[in-house]
Amino acid sequence: MEIRDVVILGSGPAGMAAAVTAADYGITPLVIDEQPTPGGQIYRAIERTPLRERSLLGLDYWYGEALVKGLKDTRIDYRPATSVWQLTRQRELGLLQNEHADMLQARYVILATGAMERPFPIPGWTLPGVMTAGSGQILLKSSGVAPQAPLVLAGTGSLLLLLAAQFLRVGVPIAALLDTTPPGRYRQALPHFPGALRNSRTLVKGLGLLRELRRAGVRHVKHVTALRAEGEGKLQSVTWQCHGQGKGETLEASTLLLHQGVVPNTQITRALDCVHEWDTQQLAWRPRLDEWLRTDVEGIAVAGDGGGIVGARAAELQGRLAALGAVLSLGCIQPDQMVSEANRLRRRLARETAIRPFLDTLYQPTSQWRLPADDTLVCRCEEVNAGEIRHMAELGCRGPNQTKSFTRCGMGPCQGRMCGLTVSELLADANGQSVEETGYYRLRPPFKPITLGQLAGAVRKDECQRES
Repeated sequence: MEIRDVVILGSGPAGMAAAVTAADYGITPLVIDEQPTPGGQIYRAIERTPLRERSLLGLDYWYGEALVKGLKDTRIDYRPATSVWQLTRQRELGLLQNEHADMLQARYVILATGAMERPFPIPGWTLPGVMTAGSGQILLKSSGVAPQAPLVLAGTGSLLLLLAAQFLRVGVPIAALLDTTPPGRYRQALPHFPGALRNSRTLVKGLGLLRELRRAGVRHVKHVTALRAEGEGKLQSVTWQCHGQGKGETLEASTLLLHQGVVPNTQITRALDCVHEWDTQQLAWRPRLDEWLRTDVEGIAVAGDGGGIVGARAAELQGRLAALGAVLSLGCIQPDQMVSEANRLRRRLARETAIRPFLDTLYQPTSQWRLPADDTLVCRCEEVNAGEIRHMAELGCRGPNQTKSFTRCGMGPCQGRMCGLTVSELLADANGQSVEETGYYRLRPPFKPITLGQLAGAVRKDECQRES
């Protein structure tokens, strides 16, 4: 089996920065990414997007050019369009590229797998025409494709404001922006504002987006408390109700983009059985990490949003720090030779993430959006609704794995990515216990679909390499 010193999963800001740093310390890192081009979600398709006018997607997007350029260093082995279907606690990796499976052994693995959008289950969210805001942005960046009008955006979080501004810049009218941030949330976030000033660049950017939407005359409906997507066979209208209003309102719509923040992608760290913690501020699971971003599994580290939501610039800094940890763990350098560099990175990281308590408080989704009504579908793959999950709790199911056995909830192609968080919170609420006590799905490889033929080919290749 091929042995590599450092394998990095993901070529977003954390993965690219980790690769460059490892190369600078004499290590040839292997970077694996299932996307055909580098950049992750934040810098998606930066080399080939048809929207070359820089003002359309914004300067923060084009900041990623320098990182992508760094990945072209000949000391870095970059393999795009490659999926990871297995990673063991002994750091054996199973890869799939061009229908061919392969196995390799890593001495150190940095997971830079980023974040995924928080589930936003509302009535009608499975109708054609309803997507996540992240999906809408991927289409825009990758192909310059704009959603069909009338377009409605709904939810909370800074991505929603950015996406609305980007659509306006490419000439897509927005019928309404339905803001689910509850009344009083700015007041709750205010104590964290002095800390947020340490990252004034992000604050100024957010205020600029709000001004841009206001100047364009976008209908910004605040304090939305109820939301429903409606239509026969496809989305035809969106109905909502606001705080303190007894009567709802309906708007014709062909596209509804939903968003209520992002959460760490913990699919692989869960499968590795790493120790995880429930973040009460971000309302999400994250792996427990040490000062070098190492998990409790030897030789496995996490950099970027996969270890807790930090944002793109902070993810880049974490990538560099995780690479230093790898270099140190592999004995390529003595600790005292990198103290100043590590301390410099940690100071910059503290400044960059100082805004998180403010943002996490301001945009924390309320329970009504995380705990849907009984008739709302929760598991889209197996068509299980919230009422069935609550019924499982009444029958005595205390955690998601018991519930999965009875309902198949979480056993579909997405392996619980879309429903896992909602199921844990529903069970916790119904059983009157904490989410930590409730737990999460027990995940196992393969992380991605792989045929028996491809699996057999990987085993034969490994046996031939052992014999030669």
